This record gives sequence, structure tokens and C-alpha cells, in this order.
Amino acid sequence: MPYIAVEAHLPGITGLLEYRKDTAQPIRELTQILLRGESTLTEGERELIATVTSNGNECKFCTAAHTAAADIFLGETETSACIKTDIESAPLSEKMKALLVIADKIRESGRSVKPEHVERARAAGATDLEIHDTVLIAALFCLYNRYVDGLATALPDSPAYFDMLAERLKNHGYMRLPQGYDHLKKNQQ
Repeated sequence: MPYIAVEAHLPGITGLLEYRKDTAQPIRELTQILLRGESTLTEGERELIATVTSNGNECKFCTAAHTAAADIFLGETETSACIKTDIESAPLSEKMKALLVIADKIRESGRSVKPEHVERARAAGATDLEIHDTVLIAALFCLYNRYVDGLATALPDSPAYFDMLAERLKNHGYMRLPQGYDHLKKNQQ
């Protein structure tokens, strides 16, 4: 049961973002820029950064949501499953593995990122912008994970919710739907 009154048909982060739309707007905008904006990292790779961070923080809602989104963008499920247990065994480029290690270190603490982590990423071809964005995405998802779990938001009743959410993230990004989310009420009845 959430610690504050949020709409029951909006589990996880969506209910919190609807609860306080004025604070949600800048967070949504930053997320949209980082995960859907121009980047040399694919949308799927950026969703993997969100996944590895959320999984490490044990945030069930965010892990499930961004795993589903990564799976849609990648067109398979093996990669997201691998990064949640062993980044090094994932079917990814050395650059992406190095960036995911940096994201996982950020999850622990910003000070956990060491020069050797950054040098590994650079040696594998990562640009300074890719390193920057990896750190910022991981830091942003630490915020999201703590926001979701700190207010004890609910998980959806059905795992299929995450497939629907992933489709919405793929097709509409991270900005609020213009019509809002009342259409989801019918799924709760």
C-alpha cells in the first residue's frame, strides 16, 4: 500500500508523476532527452542502463518496466536477462559492457567509479558524451528507484502491464500522454 494517496490504476512511477505534475514535468523532460533524444547509444542500450541500475537497486517496478522496454527495442530478451546477473557474459560490445559497469558503480556511489572504469570504456571506444550520459542516466534512475520505493508504490496486478508500459515508452517516450491516463482505469475494473 503506497504511503501517500495515488490513483490505484497508476502503479509505480506513473502514479507519483500524476500526483505532482509540476515536479514531474522537469523529470520527464530530462528522461526524454537522455533516453529518447539524440545519442550515439541506441534507445535499447540506454534502456539497459536504466535496467542495470534499477535491478541493482532492487526496484521491482523500474526493473520490470525498463527490462520490458529494453526487450522491445532490442527485439530479444536474452541481453536484459544477462545484464541482471552478469554484465560480462551479456551479448554486448565491450564498450557497452564497460558503460554498464560504470552505471552499476554509480548505483553503489558516485565515488565507486574509478579511473580504470572510465579508461576501460574509453579503450573500448566510448566517447566522453557517452560516459557522461551513462552516469547521468544511472544517477537519474537512482532517483526514480528511491522515489518509487521510498513511497511504497504498488506493483501492477498483472505482469502484462509492463508490456503495455514498454509499448507506451517506445511509441510516446517519457512525456505525459496528452489525454492523461484515465483510459487505464478500465483495465483495473
